[in-house]
Amino acid sequence: MVYVYVLQSLKDKGYYIGISVNLNKRLKKHNSGGVESTGKRRPFKIVYFEEFENYSLARQREKEIKSYKGGNSFRKLISVV
Repeated sequence: MVYVYVLQSLKDKGYYIGISVNLNKRLKKHNSGGVESTGKRRPFKIVYFEEFENYSLARQREKEIKSYKGGNSFRKLISVV
């Protein structure tokens, strides 16, 4: 399985959208500073995720979520959790 996930920084309240096959391991990597693009914004918490059968479907969904990041569609998505 492949996951598309949305993290929220507990430091600046901003969001990060990504893909991983191991959600818990990826969150630990973000929170340990192992991801360059999020290292200064940690710690993070998972606020939303979806599961997909393959990487191609997950990548398509990730692009879709990123296309409406910050808008009403994004707020509705993360408010489901």
